[in-house]
Amino acid sequence: MKIACKNFIGAAVMVALLGAGYTASASAAEMNHHGAMSSDLRTGLNSLFREHVFLAAGATGAALAGRDGEFKAAAGALDGNSIDIAKAIGSVYGAGAEQAFLPLWRKHIGFVVDYTVGVATKDDAKKNKAVADLVQYTEDFGAFLASANPNLPKDVVANLVKDHVLTLKDVIDAQATGDMNKTFMAIRSAAGHMGMIADPLAAAIVKQFPERFANR
Repeated sequence: MKIACKNFIGAAVMVALLGAGYTASASAAEMNHHGAMSSDLRTGLNSLFREHVFLAAGATGAALAGRDGEFKAAAGALDGNSIDIAKAIGSVYGAGAEQAFLPLWRKHIGFVVDYTVGVATKDDAKKNKAVADLVQYTEDFGAFLASANPNLPKDVVANLVKDHVLTLKDVIDAQATGDMNKTFMAIRSAAGHMGMIADPLAAAIVKQFPERFANR
């Protein structure tokens, strides 16, 4: 089976943005308080992050099956999604943050490739190393988000990123079995998890910049 690893670099597969320190009800209250603009932010983030999961699943499924043409198309669309997410970050924090975020987001892709290859080749050592690398990456990503927003504690961010990594790991593992029922249930679970991330992230941004959302 061929997996076009280099073509996978630059496609965002695993890590998503997240907020922390908010319950779902608190997040909803924050949105209602700040009106339609904050609702638009929440809706937009949910859309981008769920798209991220669906495109990632398309790319990993094609890679595992050796469908190179399909894989390249999915990876290209997935990278477009990651660029859109980076632009969303830039619209809040500025061009410098966008430029710093995108390569950091892309960095983890090599680890995802390693895990996918390990699954395809039944190489447990490669899989275990990829998981360890991804776990370390969650710490680095948590630190990045915490530095940008004081409402995003590093440890909570890292744990939520780890949860996201595990839901997409479940997708890859399910795809490798060929069980379509299991695969689509895993994809649905992973996509659903993104709402748990997007909602509090939007709330954290609104809390950090209330003047941008007041009376809107």
